[in-house]
Amino acid sequence: MQGDLNGYSRPTGPGLATQAEAGRGLRVLTGPEPHSGRLRVRLLEDGYPCWVDPADLLGRAMARGPWQPRLLESRAIEAAIAAVLRWADQASRITNQYLWGGSLGPDYDCSGFIQSAFARAGVWIPRDAYQQERFCQPVAVRISEFRLLRAGDLIFFGSPRRCTHVGLHLGGGRYLHSSGRDHGRDGLGIDGLSPADTHPVASHYRPQLRGAGRVVRCHDGTTLA
Repeated sequence: MQGDLNGYSRPTGPGLATQAEAGRGLRVLTGPEPHSGRLRVRLLEDGYPCWVDPADLLGRAMARGPWQPRLLESRAIEAAIAAVLRWADQASRITNQYLWGGSLGPDYDCSGFIQSAFARAGVWIPRDAYQQERFCQPVAVRISEFRLLRAGDLIFFGSPRRCTHVGLHLGGGRYLHSSGRDHGRDGLGIDGLSPADTHPVASHYRPQLRGAGRVVRCHDGTTLA
C-alpha cells in the first residue's frame, strides 16, 4: 500500500475494525461484496481480516512478490523494548482521543496502540487484546503484586471469560493505555495497579485485571481466531 487504509468490521456500514499504514501488505480474499462493493482482505503482517473500500485502493495498491515475516529472536525483541517505550511516550504527548479500530494515530483503541508501539520498533504482534493475551508469554501479576513485571510487558483486563482491554507496563505497576469515554479518559493516559491509585479510571480497571504477558516472539502473519 502506498497510502493509509481503513479496514472495516463488516461489508457495509461505518464500523472501523483496524487501520493499515502505508507500506503494509494485504491479500484480497473475496469481493466485491454485492451491496457495498467492499473487498474482504487479510493484512499480511498480522493476518488480520477486514473489509476495505475498493476506491481506497485505486492508485495506491501495487503488486508485490511473496511476503515473508520478519521474525526476531527473543534477545532482539528485548533490545527493542526501549524503542517501544519511547514511541509510546511520544504518542501520549500528542493530543488524541479514543478511536475504536484506531491503529494509525494520533487516535487509537487500546490494542491498536499496543500493536503500533511494537510495530514501530520492528516487532509485529496480533491486533486485538484477546489475541495479544494468548500470544504473550504469561507473567504472574496480582493487584499490589507486580514485582515480576518488566517495563514493556502487557497488562490484560476484562471479564473471567474474555480479555477486552490491554495496557503497556511502564514500571512499578503503572501502565499506559488508551481508554474510552465511559470508563476512561477518552484517549491515552497512565494508571496504576496499586490500590493507592484512586483515580476513577484506575479504580475501574483494577478489578478487571486478568493477567500480564511478555512479548518474546514476532507474529508470523497467520490469522488468529
